[in-house]
Amino acid sequence: MSDLYISWTEYHQKIETLAQKIYHSQWQFNQIVCLARGGLRVGDILSRIFDQPLAILSTSSYSGAGGKVRGGIKLAEHLTMTTDTLGSQVLLVDDLVDSGVSLQESIGWLKFRYPQIQEMKTAVLWYKSCSAIAPDYYIDYLADNPWIHQPFECYENLNLAKQDYAD
Repeated sequence: MSDLYISWTEYHQKIETLAQKIYHSQWQFNQIVCLARGGLRVGDILSRIFDQPLAILSTSSYSGAGGKVRGGIKLAEHLTMTTDTLGSQVLLVDDLVDSGVSLQESIGWLKFRYPQIQEMKTAVLWYKSCSAIAPDYYIDYLADNPWIHQPFECYENLNLAKQDYAD
């Protein structure tokens, strides 16, 4: 298993390509739900491209040294959204599907709490072969399950206390 390094340019190109795939499928949706943290940027950009409301479900399954230790999934108690109700045709987005647990648990969580959902499809940038669930839309299928180094990871080790910033 080799590591995969993604630049900001590649990252944004993949989101735009994902938008094109979704658009060309002609599936009509009226709500985007992104899984935070990884899906925040993807959800934000897709929400702007498709001019659809964005809701955020905070999830966490990685911790430990460098955030590389996968543990049990934690889901927020509430969905954050600015609309009065959640749409009936939901596009659930994340940056990647690794084990598939986050996506599966989030689908169940949403369907249980929002019975008005008539249809839900999933979209990610990277789909790893070790996943227990196949997303409806994805850009790259990764057969060797690499660790993906995304461009925003540099902020995870930024320690402002150790920086010498002039006021």
